[in-house]
Amino acid sequence: MISNTIDQEIKQAMLAKDQAKLRGLRAIKAALLLAKTEKGPSEEITEEAELKLLQKLIKQRKESADIYKQQGREDLSSIEEEEIAVISAFLPKQLNEAEIEQIIIKVIQLSGAASVKDMGKVMGLANKELAGKADGKLIAEIVKRQLA
Repeated sequence: MISNTIDQEIKQAMLAKDQAKLRGLRAIKAALLLAKTEKGPSEEITEEAELKLLQKLIKQRKESADIYKQQGREDLSSIEEEEIAVISAFLPKQLNEAEIEQIIIKVIQLSGAASVKDMGKVMGLANKELAGKADGKLIAEIVKRQLA
């Protein structure tokens, strides 16, 4: 579970006075606490939900960094990119496009999908198979390309 590791990492970052890492870790901890309170005190967050949460945090920071770059605010953009690096360290190794494509081809064969009409079924299976290992937008592009 990521939440156990985060507390240890926060302590180490505090001792090392690593502000960038501390910001990223605190963002993860805050998001995890929020998710726990939404679920209720008796339910634990699954590892899959944690991965989705981390991907969401990275996506938000990428969008913010892009906006800051467009506005010429490199100082704020670099802060977002530092946090992305910290958060990304808790995700599984990201697959490259060729590896993703191989997995999607297998998923399409197993599901029996024949056309773009079957995209929803394939996306559901592909997202389960590639959870935390690939960006959803890239998965969708590859599935669409394979089914076309």
